[in-house]
Amino acid sequence: MQVETTSHERIGEFLVKIGAMTDTQRNTVLELQNQDPRKKFGQIALEMRFVNEGAIDTFIGHRL
Repeated sequence: MQVETTSHERIGEFLVKIGAMTDTQRNTVLELQNQDPRKKFGQIALEMRFVNEGAIDTFIGHRL
């Protein structure tokens, strides 16, 4: 699947765009991240089991 991304696109936006997570899940992760800003979006999304490592790897691969 070819998905275009820009260098400034945030991980949550990207994961929703590729169908790896829902808007609701993204918003939940953002709320949790606001409570503990030390945690990265991907870390929280993985802990909540909203995404798998493959989805995170896809985002990273598109950023390179």
